[in-house]
Amino acid sequence: MRIRRTDRHYMPRIVLMTGGMLLAFLVLGISLWRLQVTNMSTFENRQQIQSLRRVRLPGIRGKIYDRNGLCLADNRPVYSIALFLEDVRRAGPWSRTVDGAMEVIDKVANVTGLKPEMDRAGIMKHIRLRLPLPLVLWNDIGPQSMARLAELGHDIPGVDVYTQATRIYPYSPYTSHLLGYVGRADPDTMNEEKNYSYYLPEMNGRAGLEKLFDPFLRGEAGGMLVQIDVSGYRHGELAHRTPKAGGDLKLTLDMEVQLLARKALGEHKGAVVVLDPNNGDVLAMLSAPGFDANRFVPYITSKDWKLLSEDPEKPLLNRAVAGVYPPGSIFKPLVGLAAAMVNPEALHTVYDSPSVFRIGRRVVHTTGHGEVDMREALKVSANVYFFKTALACGPDIILRQALTAGLGKKTGVEVDFEQSGLVPDEKWQQENKKGWSDGDTCNLAIGQGYLGVTPIQMAMLTATIANGGYLYRPRLVQAYREPGSDTYSPNPEDRIGKMSWSDAALATVRGGMHDVIMEPDGTGTRAAVDGLDFAGKTGTAEYGVKGEGDKQTWMIAFAPFDNPQYAIAMLIEDGNTGGTTVGPCLKILMKGLYEKMKREGRLVQRSGVGRQESGFPTIGKNKNDFSNHWKKPEVLS
Repeated sequence: MRIRRTDRHYMPRIVLMTGGMLLAFLVLGISLWRLQVTNMSTFENRQQIQSLRRVRLPGIRGKIYDRNGLCLADNRPVYSIALFLEDVRRAGPWSRTVDGAMEVIDKVANVTGLKPEMDRAGIMKHIRLRLPLPLVLWNDIGPQSMARLAELGHDIPGVDVYTQATRIYPYSPYTSHLLGYVGRADPDTMNEEKNYSYYLPEMNGRAGLEKLFDPFLRGEAGGMLVQIDVSGYRHGELAHRTPKAGGDLKLTLDMEVQLLARKALGEHKGAVVVLDPNNGDVLAMLSAPGFDANRFVPYITSKDWKLLSEDPEKPLLNRAVAGVYPPGSIFKPLVGLAAAMVNPEALHTVYDSPSVFRIGRRVVHTTGHGEVDMREALKVSANVYFFKTALACGPDIILRQALTAGLGKKTGVEVDFEQSGLVPDEKWQQENKKGWSDGDTCNLAIGQGYLGVTPIQMAMLTATIANGGYLYRPRLVQAYREPGSDTYSPNPEDRIGKMSWSDAALATVRGGMHDVIMEPDGTGTRAAVDGLDFAGKTGTAEYGVKGEGDKQTWMIAFAPFDNPQYAIAMLIEDGNTGGTTVGPCLKILMKGLYEKMKREGRLVQRSGVGRQESGFPTIGKNKNDFSNHWKKPEVLS
């Protein structure tokens, strides 16, 4: 056999192929170097971005206290049972993991005795939207269920107790109109950085002080970094920033007085406002019926909201600041003060006050009181006397004094939905109804017609009469404490000005109001309290179509008479008269305030009606006790 030798011309091809292969391996090696070494940090960053989720943790809401440090709006821990789905994950479709979660839910329900609240649809929704976060199975569980889970549930996979803070109002519904309530916030409205992956429920103020001071009360949000795998399951927490608490508010409200007001009002619809006449502090502000603000946290069901919003008793209406009513005869003290500015002799003028009075073609039938002066007319609430007084001085001065004293505009108290009421001057009358007539003047004189006021406005007017003419803006927030601070910063009182009422006019009007309560034939004697010397005025205002029940009934009062510490306005809707309906209710409140003043050593016992500490003339239980401002008047028909 003959062996043939390989031709030498094939050698270059082999060398070329070998070189190409070596070159390809070299390029591949360089590429691998670049991927694994040079660009390692870039790919690590991308991997971290894809496997990390930023979770926003809600801030801790600040607290609200009354003037004595009683907590009115607090935060309490809510214990919930949560399931971490990564501990029950199963290979294959999501439905298999859902099956595992449902098995765990059944086991926990058997151990704790709780009825399952989570279904398959809820689990799938959580998987689609919030997989790295724990799935809450039961909210706000009781201590008995927690104890059973701790004792018997240690072998159930993926289950833990999950804690969050929620708002609580210990004295609701007595404070609901003032404090308001919170609800779950929309993440799009929180005006914070947008690069969070998930938001745990944040509470924001929806009404009342919670709404008005929401930025101050809302704490600083915290956060955590959660690592997930390619399927979206949580692997662990890499970083955590603890949420911080918001600021605290200290109110002027005295919860003892607030509860006294609630006791006094009983089952009636109405409102009570109690002010400190020396600085405008709101000591009580109650509207009834009320509602339980805790029902709004963290959200109110559509069924409960419908019941509240469609309730004919209007429990959501804050009657103290948003209810506008005709004042009736509690407006008469202002009429007397205004008349004395035009003619000081009006204080001593006596008018015959019969039971029938003709105004143009209209004949008014009322209670007759014979010949009375201003003090006597206030005591017995003589309508015809004030008709004649208003006609003599004219409506303009009465309307101007009403506006100056704060009627017809918002007081500015720190409560939302406050209404301004209405002082119907001649211009308003021409634009909205018709021209002004003597009948309108007479209606104005007794607080009827189109005149509309709020209870807080009448409490403010009462305080101004009590303190000698000084006008204060009602103040509800006494002080505030910044986040992280141990001390409160005061919210200063706001004295608006001083009314131009003479001492003689104040002495007469205050004396008449004193007689309303303290004299046997006064219209407010049902409010009298043994041992307490105070002043007041009753009022009954017709509204709507005349008929049974179409009356708003009032009383205003200040106490003690010679050293006023409380100025009160009380309204009861659809009553009989101010004296018969409101009087007994006011008596309950005044008796409680009397006991409180004695207990706190703030009551100086004096006989009769003593000298005014504010420099007013001496006023006694009969006209002769203030001889400097009393003379035998001329009797006018």
